[in-house]
Amino acid sequence: MKRYDRRSMLHPADPNLRNVAIIAHVDHGKTTLVDALLKRCGSLATTGEAVDCVLDSNPLERERGITILSKNCAVNYRPAEGEHVGETFRINLIDTPGHADFGGEVERVLKMADGALLLVDAFEGPMPQTRFVVGKALELDMPIILVVNKCDRPNARPEEVIDEVFDLLVALDASDDRLDFPVIYASGRDGWASDDYKQPGNNITPMLDAICKHVPAPVGYADVPLQLLITSLDYSEYTGRIAIGRVFAGAISSGQAVAICQADGTHRRARALKVYRFEDLGRVPADIISVGDLCAVEGLGEFEIGDTIACPDEPNPIARVAIDEPTLHMVFRINDSPFAGREGKFVTSRQLAERLERELKTNLALRVESGATADEFRVSGRGLLHLGILLENMRREGYELSVGRPQVIERVIDGTKCEPIELLTVDVNEPNVGPALELLGSRGGEIRSLDQRADRIHIECEIPSRGLIGLRNRMLTATGGEAVMYHSFQRYAPLRAGEHGRANGVMIASETGQATTYSLLNLSERGVMFVQPQEQIYAGQIVGENARDNDLTVNVVKGKAHSNVRESNKEATTVLKSPRLYSLEAALEYIEAEELVEITPGSIRLRKRLLNENERKRAGRVEKSRTASVS
Repeated sequence: MKRYDRRSMLHPADPNLRNVAIIAHVDHGKTTLVDALLKRCGSLATTGEAVDCVLDSNPLERERGITILSKNCAVNYRPAEGEHVGETFRINLIDTPGHADFGGEVERVLKMADGALLLVDAFEGPMPQTRFVVGKALELDMPIILVVNKCDRPNARPEEVIDEVFDLLVALDASDDRLDFPVIYASGRDGWASDDYKQPGNNITPMLDAICKHVPAPVGYADVPLQLLITSLDYSEYTGRIAIGRVFAGAISSGQAVAICQADGTHRRARALKVYRFEDLGRVPADIISVGDLCAVEGLGEFEIGDTIACPDEPNPIARVAIDEPTLHMVFRINDSPFAGREGKFVTSRQLAERLERELKTNLALRVESGATADEFRVSGRGLLHLGILLENMRREGYELSVGRPQVIERVIDGTKCEPIELLTVDVNEPNVGPALELLGSRGGEIRSLDQRADRIHIECEIPSRGLIGLRNRMLTATGGEAVMYHSFQRYAPLRAGEHGRANGVMIASETGQATTYSLLNLSERGVMFVQPQEQIYAGQIVGENARDNDLTVNVVKGKAHSNVRESNKEATTVLKSPRLYSLEAALEYIEAEELVEITPGSIRLRKRLLNENERKRAGRVEKSRTASVS
């Protein structure tokens, strides 16, 4: 076999190549803006059945309207005026998630970019996740172009938003060069960008011109040994795992022999069977990918995100991306309810362990440890939504499992027990400011600022992460559904006093069978029901919320007794109230320490950890005696 000659790869970095990450708080319009850029460059249809938020291809992303996984595409742009007239620029666009729980996705893909478009809502201004993503960009000394998006909003305040972004950069110790950032005003939905928000444009061209002007071309050497950092992966049923990353040194070509530098310091030989360049929304085969460009590589076999594809003769790995540690953990365990195995295909602890092991290869912010028994796993993540998305994907894949109450991860720092503190923002209308502040105070929140924004009040406070568990539903109830909340991890601080448990007890089924209308009608007078008539119930399942603070064991399968005595009065017509149905995240927030959420492909049930009533009483007595002895 002919030996590969590295001297054939002496290609300079492309001066007309741009790698740009689009970063922002959730729902500030990143993916919609990418749609406008794709349409302007001819990569996306402008007529017919065009799809909005085309990069949000994951079903959960479309259902929830958020970006969960980072994605990249490429466009070609030729400026019509200015110093680069006649030149063709190739722009790699990297769309990142906006929710704080998916910060691990942001951290690992930012290293692929040479500049960032920072999107900020023209009304909301910088939000908790804005601070997080800007901090990560500044750590990489990345040039930032501020895009004040949604300038078409009637209550937009772009000038104040620019001042707030400047203050944020100062607070994050940005250099003088980064404080002198260019500003573009835009409306991703309407597809225009402009240098002056008072004179909206009719296309997105000014933003593309700003990218070409202010984002530097990638730098690197093509005549040195190969270094390609794997930052993401894809999968093909025909070719297996596909590595996606950026060439930081040298170049890579189809058929080239390479070395995979792994996390433990070892390396193994492999061959890059095919390499692909990103083009529009897809990938096209390429003979060679030079330094500075993004690419996909097939045929490498097993690898992990963070590995380096290097020259086999001089395998020199790139420093792996450092990911912030998780702040929340939950217990995942096999489903041992009486209804186990009725709906799912994967129900054993071995299958559960294999699925979590696969998730660890792509989800860098996740941690998995062994639990108290062989059937339990302690899974840690960046937040409730982070773990909730994993659980939702698993149930759709056919897994059955039970999970415990989310708990924050505490640390001992300088001999002091500390807990994670988050920056929480709440936007609420004026009449409901009082209830919102009262609830935040009861959860350990410390108010930092209150600002009037149009007809709403913007509240910023620092609150322990454990105070956030179950807060969203209570906040919506207290404010009549008016509050909008966002939060982002800030720091670890000494443990604050106070526990935030559920105020009401629950109703627990005493019998297994089919719930009857007669029983539910009688029990609805004592609280709120979670189940419907004719629904299958098992003993130990939580079927409702008690109006009082104690748990209540009830019989929901009992039917009305019939006799041969005719009643003198006709029964009055009665209407059964609709049950309260919980989403997956809401169910996780609702349960207490001794309860579980049973998750199957077709059902979400709340249950007691101990299904037998006598065992629960015995465990309660043991806990009381233990608490008394400690006191």
